[in-house]
Amino acid sequence: MASVNYEHVTKRFDGTTAVNDFDVDVRDGEFIVLVGPSGCGKTTCLRMLAGLERVTEGRILIGPRVVNNLPPQRRDVAMVFQSYALYPHMKVYDNLAFGLRNLKVPKREIDGRVRRAAEILDMTPLLTRKPKQLSGGQRQRVALGRAIVREPAAFLMDEPLSNLDAKLRVATRAEILKLQRRLGTTTVYVTHDQVEAMTMGDRIAIMNEGVLQQIGAPQELYERPANVFVAGFIGSPAMNLVPAPAINGGGEGVMLGFRPEHVHVGDAADRDDLRFDGRVEVVEYLGNEKLVHIMRNETPLVAMVPVEQPVQEGAEMTFTVPTHRIHRFDAATTAAIA
Repeated sequence: MASVNYEHVTKRFDGTTAVNDFDVDVRDGEFIVLVGPSGCGKTTCLRMLAGLERVTEGRILIGPRVVNNLPPQRRDVAMVFQSYALYPHMKVYDNLAFGLRNLKVPKREIDGRVRRAAEILDMTPLLTRKPKQLSGGQRQRVALGRAIVREPAAFLMDEPLSNLDAKLRVATRAEILKLQRRLGTTTVYVTHDQVEAMTMGDRIAIMNEGVLQQIGAPQELYERPANVFVAGFIGSPAMNLVPAPAINGGGEGVMLGFRPEHVHVGDAADRDDLRFDGRVEVVEYLGNEKLVHIMRNETPLVAMVPVEQPVQEGAEMTFTVPTHRIHRFDAATTAAIA
């Protein structure tokens, strides 16, 4: 196990900057998630750490070693890919053992590591099967097992759940988290799914257009977003973000943000609370809750309310947001206003 440090790392491709001045310290044993929309630079950051892309500027350290010029096989990391990358002609046992054989690890040690990984991942009965005989979830466990047997300083995971269906994705997410807690291995995990990021990461690094926007614990990002991008990216449904004049007639140069779950139906309990009227356009039922789509002065807003709350499509209704739940952002810079 080891820490991972990106020191002002920049990556350019033919004059295009894919990652700009990325500066992040990952603590030994930490599970950190790089998240952002497609093309934001998160996978490039992971590939530079793995040695699959060269660093243009800056340094990457794994433990005390600067690894910029080390080949991938000497970096002591194990990568889990989106595509699983299993050898179809080999049995599961041989897929797990293949990398260790290439490293000339003694046969008895290989067998011990393979069987220990299979036990950890509850796949001992699968060792004699070939990948085509496995489900998607089982193949993903083999890919994880192949990383475990390496006993690396760090796990690198590039969208490992994106090929699974929704139900299996949730189950495998929990498996990966339990596995990382059990092994204590430093993990850098890339995803575009903010729900995945919020549920898995000790800390989350949010990227956009090659630039780190904010890094912090999930609750910190949710409660104190640094700018409009982070505010809109974290949280499901997304935060309502509107120019202040569109919602309360004042505050030129200021954008207001408030989450759907903090919008209440009815008049304000406190005279300082934000109060607005709007027309209910659509109501979506989600079981215990429902999403209310509202139109206010041509501005669409969303509220999440208890399912028993009476709300009728087409009705003009009053909504309120407690003052302490409102975020304010500079409309020009998009940065949060303290």
